[in-house]
Amino acid sequence: MALDLGERRIGLAVSGPGGLALPAGHLIRSKLAQDVQQVIKAAQDRQAQGIVVGIPYTLQGETGPSAKLAHGFIRALRRAIGKEESLTVHEMDERFTSVEAEALLRESGVQPSRDRPTVDETAAVLILQRFLASQGS
Repeated sequence: MALDLGERRIGLAVSGPGGLALPAGHLIRSKLAQDVQQVIKAAQDRQAQGIVVGIPYTLQGETGPSAKLAHGFIRALRRAIGKEESLTVHEMDERFTSVEAEALLRESGVQPSRDRPTVDETAAVLILQRFLASQGS
């Protein structure tokens, strides 16, 4: 399962048959601890083997404020999962995924400005596709 961490929502994507990345909805953000628990429950409900979290590095590949927040989320997620859980947490560079997602949606006739949750889900799909490609899947 892949996550696109936003300020208001977390976009979700899962891999389907043949490694196809599919949108899987979104979660509404609240507090960090609740967000982490929602993600773990979503991963368990979808029988995910791992969680890929997109890191929004700057255009120069540096760790800016958003990437630092994502790293904090990952630390909290790993702590909550613990050693006994079978979920592994991976990081993936997510530069340009939201821009790509908006372009893809425009091409399909969806207005990204009116459907932000779909943008988040589509960005999560792109993050998952990048991760699967990097793993040779």
